[in-house]
Amino acid sequence: KMSSSIQIKSKSSVQKIKTSPLPCSPQAAVKPQPKPSDKLNPKTIDPFGAHTRPPSTFAAIYAKGGIPCRLMHGSVKHKLQWECLPETVPFDPLLVILAEGLRETKHPYTFVSKEGFKELLMVEGATEKTIPLLPRLVPALKAVLAHSDDEVFGRGLDALVQLSAVVGPSLNDHLKHLLTNLSRRLMNKKFKEKITVALQKLEQYGGKVS
Repeated sequence: KMSSSIQIKSKSSVQKIKTSPLPCSPQAAVKPQPKPSDKLNPKTIDPFGAHTRPPSTFAAIYAKGGIPCRLMHGSVKHKLQWECLPETVPFDPLLVILAEGLRETKHPYTFVSKEGFKELLMVEGATEKTIPLLPRLVPALKAVLAHSDDEVFGRGLDALVQLSAVVGPSLNDHLKHLLTNLSRRLMNKKFKEKITVALQKLEQYGGKVS
């Protein structure tokens, strides 16, 4: 009887966890901690290795409900549905997580990270919320711009321009970490015009110093 009552309790507690709504708070976007049992579970080990690649940090957080927005499929174009107003979402760490998610190459993570990053930067007060995060956002964008995938690089370039438009001259001190990756692709005809336009906008938003 005791063992059965314990099982019932544990089941009900699991159900509570699954059905509880996601709060729009900093805790909602915290990186999930893997359970020790996950490493020891032989079911997760595939000797052929094709399907055992662990999900990326962004994919894991998205799967656990740590990104408070979801992809809505539309007949003409897709859009994001936020579980609460973007203005109420904590930028730290969500904006950084979305920036890291720009490296994703799989749907829906590609769309969610790109649109989520863009829409967060459009909310009122975004400048004040974003500037303190630059030391963490810039390394994330640097990794995106260094990616071998052309689409990932394109998303990174768009995100950099969006970021520059929001934080203005505050980005100037960080530009040196990003320009190397831009210059590498400048030789590529595919990106030459787009990078040139992006550099002009960085200069426009950053002022004479940039």
